[in-house]
Amino acid sequence: MTTPSTSANAIPLARYGIGEMVRHRLLDFRGVIFDVDPEFANSDEWYEAIPEAMRPAKDQPFYHLLAENAESSYVAYVSQQNLVPDDEGEPIDHPAIGTLFEGFDGTGYKLKPEHRH
Repeated sequence: MTTPSTSANAIPLARYGIGEMVRHRLLDFRGVIFDVDPEFANSDEWYEAIPEAMRPAKDQPFYHLLAENAESSYVAYVSQQNLVPDDEGEPIDHPAIGTLFEGFDGTGYKLKPEHRH
């Protein structure tokens, strides 16, 4: 019988799931998760554009968010280390919410059936 790997090189499990609401730990924005990469899966140019002092490790989950701040809504790509739960209890104001999710239940969003796999 084999046991799951517990090596120091194992990629951490995703802490958050699709439909959960989160906030960025350092920057002033919040969002709802619509996809998760088990480790960094964006371009080197994107990664290098992050100031070195703030640059997260690549070997952790990264989350795709429908995000908002006080000025606008946009799509964000954020490392697990830079997210915290959003306990505001208010829906996210993003124009794409209705295309991916059924609606806000007071704590998060439920993915539409056609987007589940």
